[in-house]
Amino acid sequence: MAESNHEHNQAYWRSNFRLILGLLVVWASVSFGAGILFVEQLNAFQFFGVPFGFWMAHQGSIYVFVVIIFFYAIRMDALDHRHKLDTDDEAGDA
Repeated sequence: MAESNHEHNQAYWRSNFRLILGLLVVWASVSFGAGILFVEQLNAFQFFGVPFGFWMAHQGSIYVFVVIIFFYAIRMDALDHRHKLDTDDEAGDA
């Protein structure tokens, strides 16, 4: 029983780690890529009257980060539910 619980915990944390790593890659790509690497190409477009590369470096990457936070919360809720670690039912009983 303890071995099965250990494997279950490892599967949960492996999924959690993969999710975090994927989201960090997206965040780094948007922040570094749009704000530094591809800024000249993106500046060819205007967005709200400013060059798009400039806007992404100063505002867009922040918006992407906020979307990532909500996406992470939703995915972690689903992951907790899949591994039967959600506590929503217990919170209503108290």
